Amino acid sequence: MSPGSTEASAGPRFDLPEPDAFTRPYWDATAEGRLLIRRCGACGAAHHYPREFCPRCWSEDVTWERASGRATLYTWSVVHRNDLPPFGARVPYVAAVVDLAEGPRMMTEVVDCGAEALRIGMGLEVAFREAGEFAVPVFRVGEGVGAQA
Repeated sequence: MSPGSTEASAGPRFDLPEPDAFTRPYWDATAEGRLLIRRCGACGAAHHYPREFCPRCWSEDVTWERASGRATLYTWSVVHRNDLPPFGARVPYVAAVVDLAEGPRMMTEVVDCGAEALRIGMGLEVAFREAGEFAVPVFRVGEGVGAQA
C-alpha cells in the first residue's frame, strides 16, 4: 500500500515506505530487524539515507553495510499535533535526529522514553516499528546505555 492508497476502514496512511528496486534491500533488512547503511569504497564515508552515490565524493562505488544499531541523540522535538494518518493517533511523539555509531546522521523517532528524560548525547539503540508489510527503524534508550561523555 502506498501513502495515497486507502484501505476500506483505515483511509490513507502516510507512514508507509515506498520501496523501489534500489531501496528494496534496505526495507527487506528492516523487516528482518537489521539496519543497513551505505559505505563508499572510494572515500570510506558511510551515509544514510540510502543513495546510489556517495554524497561526499560522488563516487558510485557504494555498498550496503549492516549498522551496529547504536546511536547518540543529536536533537529532538516533541510533536503534539499531526493531522496525517496514522500520526495523529500517536501524539505526542518524539521526532529526533540521531548520530549513528558509524557516522551518518539519521532522522527517526525516539520511543519508550518520555521527553523529560532525553538528553543530548544520550545513547540509543535501534528498534523497529511495524508499518504494513515493512518495518521502520526507531530508537530507544538501550539497556545499560546512558548519556555519553
